[in-house]
Amino acid sequence: MSRRDAIALAHQHFDDGGFLAVLRQAVGLPTESQAPGQGPALAAYLTGFVTPLVSRLGFAVRILDNPKEGDGPFLIATRHEGDDLPTLLTYGHGDTVRNYPEQWRAGLDPLEVVVEGERWYGRGTADNKGQHLINLGALEAAMKARGGRLGFNVKLLIEMGEETGSPGLREVCRAEGQALAADLLIASDGPRVSAERPTMFLGSRGGYTFELVVALREGGHHSGNWGGLLRNPGTVLASAIASLVDGQGRILLDALRPPPIPEGVRAALSDITVGGDPDAPAIDVDWGEPGLSPAERVFGWNTLEVLAFKCGDPDGPQNAVPPSAKATMQLRFVVGTDWQGILPAIRRHLDETGFPMVEVRATRTEVFRATRLPVEDPWVGWALDSIEASTGKRPALLPNLGGSLPNDAFSEILGLPTLWVPHSYPACSQHAPDEHLLGPATREALGLMAGLFWDLGETGPDVLARRRAA
Repeated sequence: MSRRDAIALAHQHFDDGGFLAVLRQAVGLPTESQAPGQGPALAAYLTGFVTPLVSRLGFAVRILDNPKEGDGPFLIATRHEGDDLPTLLTYGHGDTVRNYPEQWRAGLDPLEVVVEGERWYGRGTADNKGQHLINLGALEAAMKARGGRLGFNVKLLIEMGEETGSPGLREVCRAEGQALAADLLIASDGPRVSAERPTMFLGSRGGYTFELVVALREGGHHSGNWGGLLRNPGTVLASAIASLVDGQGRILLDALRPPPIPEGVRAALSDITVGGDPDAPAIDVDWGEPGLSPAERVFGWNTLEVLAFKCGDPDGPQNAVPPSAKATMQLRFVVGTDWQGILPAIRRHLDETGFPMVEVRATRTEVFRATRLPVEDPWVGWALDSIEASTGKRPALLPNLGGSLPNDAFSEILGLPTLWVPHSYPACSQHAPDEHLLGPATREALGLMAGLFWDLGETGPDVLARRRAA
């Protein structure tokens, strides 16, 4: 059989309802890692669903407890065909954000896949159950087309805590370095740049979340009697934030700004259009760093966001100067940013600008670090050509995703070149009510991944040899 047959088998998996059936089974399993007491449910996804699914494809499976007590387990599965063949590591996460069924619109249930036209609704359809099931379905199609072989070795890592910051993932990658050793990572998460355009990204922006807190006194005091005499924590906090990022979203503190955008990154982003889907919000063209395109602002630059701001009682304001205020801030940052110096730099800046009363503190011990495979890497051109050959479309190349993923576990700890091929789209309602996949994009994704896996068995050894020689 041929490459064309592999793609046809992947499309058949969609057309005959096989993929939908598997997706319904996965979505029907509640795996809310953000909810308390979910340990048994998280483990059941791996033992009762993923294990039988991949065992029939010839994978040997191990389930690992999380080295961080109370967090979700991991699955490592291996399919070995030959010591002289390339080895692929692929990854996914089976946990989801909270379901909140009461927030979904009438007729939808987060634990049931409901098909309405092109939209397939259900929690985890886009993030990330649907995406790693597409890749497993494509692997099976490529294997069938090659008579039960792939032409490469495969290692699969599924975690159950990505939505809580991937606790334990880096420790597992360090402890299981030999078991996870590979030549290349190909995985799927996040959205395409648009529903119609296949996309590949080579890493992700980092994410650092911190709090600014102003706690000045006990209790509120009458604003008529004490206003003008007592420092208002809300005003202080708003002014402190305004010294870090201005009213147009431009970062003012140099320590939070990235290095200049590399020419290769700028070139890759030159044909990227952001926000083209009908359900996407309108872009504010005058927001953010001046002189950058929208694609450069979200994929090539740092952004400082106010995620939450609380002062007094927003739902029942009193005629009183409040005692405290708190803001949750987040810096999304690209490669080259000194993320370890973020808090010390902010502390120095606030002290120097008259805000010593503003406390700065990190909110998480785990930090998603910025990663980016060089666009010139031989695997990049190989994968772009493969995707174009399968779809007839030139894929979008993002040097890194605008959001954050635990890619540093693979690129830094395991030392792998990383290719991410997302299968959802920007308006998929990821992390929100009414999450969904698009049927046409799913069918296309099954085919392009089958083509990619076929090509890895066909030309992967040559690319690997060329990369090693370089």
